[in-house]
Amino acid sequence: MSLNDPKWGKGSGDNRGGDGNQGPPDLDELWRDFNRRLSGMFGKTPGRGGGSGDGDGGGSKFPEFNSRQFGGGIGLIAAFAAVIWLASGFYIVDASQRGVVLQFGRFQESTEPGLRWRLPYPIQSHELVNLTGVRTVEIGYRGSERNKVLKEALMLTDDENIVNIQFAVQYVLKDPQQYLFNNRNADDSVIQAAETAVREIVGKSKMDFVLYEGREQVAANAQKLTQDILDRYATGIQVSKVTMQNAQPPEQVQAAFDDAVKAGQDRERQKNEGQAYANDVIPRARGAASRLIEEADAYKGRVVAQAEGDASRFKQVYTEYAKAPEVTRQRMYIETMQQVFSNTSKVMVDSRGSGNLLYLPLDKLMQSTASPAASAPVAEALPQAGRPAAAAESNISPPRVDALSGEARSTRESIRNRERGER
Repeated sequence: MSLNDPKWGKGSGDNRGGDGNQGPPDLDELWRDFNRRLSGMFGKTPGRGGGSGDGDGGGSKFPEFNSRQFGGGIGLIAAFAAVIWLASGFYIVDASQRGVVLQFGRFQESTEPGLRWRLPYPIQSHELVNLTGVRTVEIGYRGSERNKVLKEALMLTDDENIVNIQFAVQYVLKDPQQYLFNNRNADDSVIQAAETAVREIVGKSKMDFVLYEGREQVAANAQKLTQDILDRYATGIQVSKVTMQNAQPPEQVQAAFDDAVKAGQDRERQKNEGQAYANDVIPRARGAASRLIEEADAYKGRVVAQAEGDASRFKQVYTEYAKAPEVTRQRMYIETMQQVFSNTSKVMVDSRGSGNLLYLPLDKLMQSTASPAASAPVAEALPQAGRPAAAAESNISPPRVDALSGEARSTRESIRNRERGER
């Protein structure tokens, strides 16, 4: 049908009872049809005012509303909305989570993993808290060690030095109620507690201990102290680990600090070298001292023993001397001379013998001085020097000094008497 048709959209009585293809459906008729169907769903029958309208002028062009029919439709909608509202109270708690039910914003209960139901909003609401997820906060840097936060990183040590410390704190949640209601921002709480703990520990430690010797100990103590602070404020947070990322002096004094470190290393090296030298020399000196002490003790024992023996022998000689003075004196003289001549080489030459050349074998004499047993070849070497036979046959050879006897003593006396006669 063309839109230019003058009968299009007109609701005349002829068209109402005629063929439906002559125009679009009437809105009033649609509304009445909707009311009839809705009333049929609730078991109601349409009223008289809801007829088809026969064109006698008794019907109204507008629909007649029935309060009971309208109330039945609203009830169905309300029931459907109530079901949806009650179903909104169901929620699922994962195995790694805990549910916290709030009633008008106040804590009501904590629920375990599984399918749970609560009163729908706005009476009750719920919060899901992950208890197994590890969370990390960074102190002294953000993201990378190059992105330093000097306000957090610079700390003062006990020996009044400044160090730059960067560390990270890992934590999990242990109490969802405390975590949700006792602090506003968990990360800020952990950062402030960890920074406070580390500053306290560093302030009681030396610079070398913080930078080199005790980094692991500082981290362990910081973890314990941070946990104590968080438990004191009932934050529901469990600190898993504190990791020292970097610890060094500030950049402004890095060069001077490196020089100081090298000087300290050189000092330690020289101390070690000196200690090694001392460990080498001192034991040898102690050994030499012990040897000298032992030798001195041995010499002392030998001298004391010898002195004691001499004293004992002197006492024995004195006893014998008291019994026979003359014999003892003569014996002592003979023994003394024997001891003297045993250590001396002598050559006796007859000065009255005629000879043109006198040859003394000095090398033989020196050997005889070194060894008294070599005195015999001296007398044998004199005749080979070409001296006269008379001189060779004279009393040139000295008696053996190692066995001084009465014959040797008589020979010596005869030589002395001859010299006196010549004078």
